[in-house]
Amino acid sequence: MRLRNDCNTIVREAIAQVRPDAAVARALAGKEFGAGKLILVAVGKAAWSMSHAAWESLDRKPDGGIVITKHGHSEGPIGNLEVWEAGHPVPDDDTFAATSRALELTQDLKPEDRVLFLLSGGGSALFEKPIISTEELQDITRQLLACGADITEMNTIRKHLSTVKGGRFALHCAPAQVFAVVLSDIIGDPLDMIASGPAYPDSSTSAQAEAIVSQYGIRLSAEAAAVLAQETPKALDNVETQITGSVRELCRAAADVCRQLGYEPVVLTDSLTCQAREAGSFLASIARYHQNSARSLAFLAGGETVVKLTGAGKGGRNQEIALAAAEGIAGLRDTAVFSVGSDGTDGPTDAAGGFVTGETRGQLEEKGVSIFQVLQDNDAYNALAACDGLIVTGATGTNVNDVAIALIRR
Repeated sequence: MRLRNDCNTIVREAIAQVRPDAAVARALAGKEFGAGKLILVAVGKAAWSMSHAAWESLDRKPDGGIVITKHGHSEGPIGNLEVWEAGHPVPDDDTFAATSRALELTQDLKPEDRVLFLLSGGGSALFEKPIISTEELQDITRQLLACGADITEMNTIRKHLSTVKGGRFALHCAPAQVFAVVLSDIIGDPLDMIASGPAYPDSSTSAQAEAIVSQYGIRLSAEAAAVLAQETPKALDNVETQITGSVRELCRAAADVCRQLGYEPVVLTDSLTCQAREAGSFLASIARYHQNSARSLAFLAGGETVVKLTGAGKGGRNQEIALAAAEGIAGLRDTAVFSVGSDGTDGPTDAAGGFVTGETRGQLEEKGVSIFQVLQDNDAYNALAACDGLIVTGATGTNVNDVAIALIRR
């Protein structure tokens, strides 16, 4: 019970520290938007909280705008802004309708007009008007998710198939100037990859996109292949960008909470990018190595792992990290591993992540559940639900990657 309470405290307080409210207010402090029209466009899982913070911070309110976020992530109306919810991780009809509306609101702007563009992770799925058919775009997205492509590889493909990604949204807004406030959900904060870079020049090439398609065996129509061969914008002169928030801040916040709870924190990395089950095994091996410690320890790893689908179960990358760790820490005293997505959702589930202890494997074995088989079936959600191992936070209003933590309580 103590370990689970510590987990809940770390998750709750660390995520609270990386909510974008204060950061957006700082980014907008003293910002002048001129006498022309001001349009706000917010896209991503944190779009609602970013927009709310902007609305409260701005002396001059926007003349109009739109907030596009994931289904279930809106918290109500914001001034005169239109609030839309759309599909993630696969774009849906709501995505396409909301994006079309955003393009309408930013059509035919003048040089004196301004666009306040608030961008956060999840925007790649939530902000989309494809050059190819919507059905094929959805199929390509599902193929990339299933084969274990990482977020950078996925966004490279998405940018070359879209009318709004890879800098094309900023071109659409021209000659108006765009002020972009970006909440980063990608390691290293590459602006052209966060939400597929709607307002930033694209550093990827058509050759790189084609190589990813070849590497993973992605099926494309002749039309999509031809579109993929076209280059995206490499320069923009109407955009100013400010980054706020990152997985490094999430790790720092989680480490601070661990320290307050009596653990000695060690941040292993903020660049975790391997397979989810490998990350779980890695954290378990670290916990096992330090079992003789006389001090309470916390080992933290931030980043974004990937899941290669081998089954048709229910789960997400953070749940797989936790369940994979359960095998390695089985039998260890006062030891736990948990992993959580800062946005409050992990894969297509209502859980933010998973929590396991040295007793989890035994609990599952008593129920006839094999961890190995569950991982093969990608069914971590149901296995963790059976041993009270799901972490459920609801939508958090932020999105700065994931953090996985091994706790040793002494």
